[in-house]
Parts: sequence; C-alpha cells; structure tokens
Amino acid sequence: MQLLALALIAAAASSAWHQLTVSAASRIKLQRTRHSAGDLEVGGELAGVPPGETRFIAYSDLLKLPLETYTVTDDSNFIGTVRITGVALEKLPSLLGAAQDAHMITAVCDDLYAAHYPAAYIQAHHPLLVLRIDGRDPAHWPLGADHSAMGPYLISHAKFTPGFQILAHKEEPQVPWGVIRLDFNHEADVYAPIQPRGPAADSEQVQQGFAIAKQNCFRCHARDGEGGRKSKRSWERIARQSVTDPRSFDDYVRNPQALNPASQMAASPQYDAATLAALRSYFRPFAETRP
Repeated sequence: MQLLALALIAAAASSAWHQLTVSAASRIKLQRTRHSAGDLEVGGELAGVPPGETRFIAYSDLLKLPLETYTVTDDSNFIGTVRITGVALEKLPSLLGAAQDAHMITAVCDDLYAAHYPAAYIQAHHPLLVLRIDGRDPAHWPLGADHSAMGPYLISHAKFTPGFQILAHKEEPQVPWGVIRLDFNHEADVYAPIQPRGPAADSEQVQQGFAIAKQNCFRCHARDGEGGRKSKRSWERIARQSVTDPRSFDDYVRNPQALNPASQMAASPQYDAATLAALRSYFRPFAETRP
C-alpha cells in the first residue's frame, strides 16, 4: 500500500512538472566551453545538446534567474542557522530546455558522489541550487560541518520533513555539497540498470529493498553508467557480498568504519534485521551477473 501511494505521488508530480516545463517562455544561455572554474556543468536531454556532450552555465548567468531565499536551521552541512539564496530545481528543466518528461535531475559532486532528484522528491521538498550563503558567493562560503569547502555549488532545502518510511529507512534529505554538474534525464532511464530482477522482482520485500537502495546505495555505487562513482565497489560486488557473506554485509551497512576506518560511507545503525533482509533480497539477483 505504501509503495502504491509513492507511485501515485510520482505520477502527480510528473504531470505538474510537465505543465511547468511547457509553459516556460525563456531559457538560460548554455556555453560550449568552460570560461571559469565556477561554471556549472550541465548535460543530459537538453535542447540543442547532442547526447553525451557537456555544456556550461556561468555563475553570473545563474544569478540572473528567479532567486529564492530561505533561512535554514536543519541542514546538517551547516553549522548553525544560515540564509541560502538560489534557484529552485523544479524551475531548471524549463529554463535549460530539458526534453519533455526528462524531469530526473542528478547532481554530481567533485568526488563523484551523485544525488538523485526524481519529480516526486522535488515536488515534495522543493530543493534549491544554492548560489549564496548569508549573501556571500561560493568563494567566501563558510566551511561545512565537517570543515570542508562546500562550493562551487550545493543543494539544500528551506526545511526537510521525511515523506515516507520503508521498514527502518526514513526518506533522507539529498543535500550534496561540492556540486559541479547537473544532468537532466528520464527517471526510467536513470533507474533502469538497477531495476529489480529475477522471479521475485515484484515481491514486497524486493520492492522495499529497491526503494531503499536507489535512495541510499545508488548515491555512491554505479551500474551501467548510472549512479554515483565515489565508491569503487560495483553494484555486482555489493550483491555478491550480500549473498556470500550476509553477516559482513549487514555489519558494514550498519557501521562501515568499524570494519574499515578509512571508509567514507555513512553508517545506518538504525537498519534492523527486516530492513537488511530486504536489501539482501533485492541485491541477490545482481550477484549472478558480471560488470
């Protein structure tokens, strides 16, 4: 029932997105070459951009777009309260000439982490491509909570409230920093490489594992050119570990630093046995394939 509700929300969000896209009257200028280190890379299904090519947007041109400003108190990237100014992600497809229904936005970071924004997420949470923090440009932004430089771009929200919970996994805010690129594609194409497979693909347990994996694991682990590439562990390698050593798989998901102090993977200590079983059931068929 919960997964059906999510599907209905996604369908409604897609319809709303299409209305916003087709009503746009103007588009932002895309550059063929980079003119500054602060230029934002864009790609995907954009009007006039051949498949596989990259275009660039100057920071100064982004500042000419309709901007929104919010006071943020609940973003873990920031120390204390900040005011953010930027462009709503929901407006960017029309401004950049994205193809009809190419409403999945993927934010790629300088460490190859990838945050995914399907239409349902964007309509529910209204994420913002941040251009200024407390009125300052990226060169003068404060350091993040982990003492890292957060530019050239980041994505945040006015406020984030989880919209769903699947087993022990609550919907997580997608708040990447160090964003250097945005891709605009069809959601079905982005998720195609990691769609559930095998005879149990439609089971509730596998579908639960898929919903968790595509929001959590897909940010750092890639398959067939989609997903984040921050981790060198492929989707198949994760799957094989879940089958051959399920206890190690569970322990690593819950507390990766305990097994590998150098790991940058976020711990999920709240994942209970049912949640981890759903993940392992989802990953199992991928263990039979080779990258």
